[in-house]
Amino acid sequence: MAVKLPSLTQSRRILNWVSPSAPLSSLSSAITVLPTQEPDLIQSKHPSEFEAKIRFLKNKLHPDTLVSVLENTHDLSSSVNLFKWASLQKQFNHTADTYHMMILKLGNAGNVEQMEGFCSEMVRGKFSGFDKSLSELIDSFVRNRRLSEALRVLYVMNSSNSKPSICIFNALMCALVQDKRDFKDVLFVYKEMVKSRILPNIDTLNHLLESLFESGRVDAALDQYRRMEKKGCNPNIRTFQILISGLAIRNRVEESILVLNDMFRCGCETDSGLFTCVIPLFCNMQNLEIGLRLFETMRASNTAPDSVTYGAVIRCLCGYLRLDDAVKLYEEMIDSGLSPDNQVFVDMINGFCKLNRLDEARHFLDEGNIEDVCIRNTLLESYCENGNFVMAKGMFDKMFEREIIDSTSWNILIRFLCEKGVVDKALEYLCRMVVSSFPADSATYSAIILGNCKSGNVVRALDLFCYVRSKSWVLDSVSYAEFVESLCEKGNIQEAADAFSYMSDKGCALQSTSFGVLIQKICLSGEVKRAIELLSLAYYTGSASYNSILRGLFESGQKNCILVVLSQMIVLGCNFTVETYCILIQGMSALNRKGDCLAFFDLMLNEELVPDSQTLACLLSCLAKDSELHLILPSMYKLISKSEFLDPSTYNVLIDCLWREGYKNEANYLLDLMLEKGWVPHGSTHALLMGSTARNEAVSKKFADGMFGKLEDSVSCILEEGLGKT
Repeated sequence: MAVKLPSLTQSRRILNWVSPSAPLSSLSSAITVLPTQEPDLIQSKHPSEFEAKIRFLKNKLHPDTLVSVLENTHDLSSSVNLFKWASLQKQFNHTADTYHMMILKLGNAGNVEQMEGFCSEMVRGKFSGFDKSLSELIDSFVRNRRLSEALRVLYVMNSSNSKPSICIFNALMCALVQDKRDFKDVLFVYKEMVKSRILPNIDTLNHLLESLFESGRVDAALDQYRRMEKKGCNPNIRTFQILISGLAIRNRVEESILVLNDMFRCGCETDSGLFTCVIPLFCNMQNLEIGLRLFETMRASNTAPDSVTYGAVIRCLCGYLRLDDAVKLYEEMIDSGLSPDNQVFVDMINGFCKLNRLDEARHFLDEGNIEDVCIRNTLLESYCENGNFVMAKGMFDKMFEREIIDSTSWNILIRFLCEKGVVDKALEYLCRMVVSSFPADSATYSAIILGNCKSGNVVRALDLFCYVRSKSWVLDSVSYAEFVESLCEKGNIQEAADAFSYMSDKGCALQSTSFGVLIQKICLSGEVKRAIELLSLAYYTGSASYNSILRGLFESGQKNCILVVLSQMIVLGCNFTVETYCILIQGMSALNRKGDCLAFFDLMLNEELVPDSQTLACLLSCLAKDSELHLILPSMYKLISKSEFLDPSTYNVLIDCLWREGYKNEANYLLDLMLEKGWVPHGSTHALLMGSTARNEAVSKKFADGMFGKLEDSVSCILEEGLGKT
């Protein structure tokens, strides 16, 4: 609230034609000093007016007469020339009043530099009452929002060792804050006050706090608040309002609550301004506890809540589904003669609907005779969401009879029928909609396309989508996802990709699961390059999409491109799934990049993910080819200790290869683990450990042919190998 200055002793009329604003140049710039002797006259835009006023003043030259003439001279250059002409007259001396009028006209015209020069000349002349005149000028400029001019006058006044009153400083600071001027302007006024050795009062500090918050200097504002007592000021209700709202708006809720507790502790007398500002703030942030506490304090102080405060608390109660309390407060509000806005009704209806109290919602609408179509659409949609088409149809028919209906009402019913796949019935409502002069829009077509997709009529859905494109419309997210997946399912991959490109150009994101389906189908068709191009259009890409591309690259023989896609996944921060790791391990195995294989395998185990048997067999084969299977032992021990995943065939392969690589102790350890599980080793493994040279040769041949096929575990096989053939 602006600080009202005390009425000044000398009244001055402010001209109505003044310029509304003027730029503020640097206050440190050199002050323009007007010459006091033989001044050059400025070319007047209206010479006839100037000459007439000179003739008038020649015989009646007096300070009061000059002030009156200057006030009624609309041309600024003529006013300056008249002032200079009067300065040359021998029997005439300027006064603070004549300077006042000239400075006022220059300031209101935005001529800041020349105005400052006249101010400095008046100060140097030490005219009687010049300090009072400067104070009046600041007051006038503040009231007319000529704040740059007011700052200049304050600077000159303070430089002359004249002390403006605390009211002058506060009024200027208040105006600067209200006009949201730069913080440096507010700080300049505060520093000038300090230089004048005028102690700030609570109003000064409140303006400073408000400016600090407005400029984002929240911590500095809190520091000023904590130092108030040292400055001899106690915070008032305005202080707490600035702090609490400023902190809450900037999501520093806990600190705002601490300040609120300070307010309660100090026993500061509250007013309606605090409550109407702070209660809606906390309620809109869904902080019901604080909102209710303040609301009860407000009522206890006999302060009547307004409609905004009532509405904020009711909506917050609805957000917490405390509908009974919300209804009581709503009735109290009505009894107080206040009317809630539409959003209050919407939130109450939504609350009833979320609690499935639809009958109460319907009764609430009818009892309150609420005819707002948006509110009735909320209940209509809730009937549909609950699958109660009979009630929805009944309500729709009554809305239609009373002409409380719009395009959204039609679309709600059409959408419900399309989601259920009842397209024919939906088309009947569409015909009625058009006949009733409600044109179909993008929401209508989205619903019809969804219905055709659900009923398997993809060709019809494509035709409708072509019309949507011709109108530059877009589909809603659900219809969009269903449309793309249906096209993919029917083999219309190219059409699905085109639809995705169009919607992406319109800024619409496709659900990640649907996008994954699209990418997978494109990759399966061999168009991996096309899939990679579509990735750049996606707003969100999940791991499934990249997995499809990695799989496509692997199966199409483009294994070298896997690392490029992998780099992109890492940059985008994609999560690696089991499938991702399996594809990478298989791809690196095919490229014989054993180090990368082991690295991905270790990462996989660290995330407690387990590869499938095909991937593990591929990894073991890659390492065994160069007799480097022993490199995987530390990781395999992790896998063995955490999982029952390994089967007898894997144990046999590990034991055989480790034995051949010379890691006999490790092979025996794995054999012991195998026997502890009750598994019988394969005959080739048994013979290898028993030292059968003949069998070793057979095993070698078996290994060369590929030893990762399905091996038969049987006691008879072991006995045959142990006893020999007869």
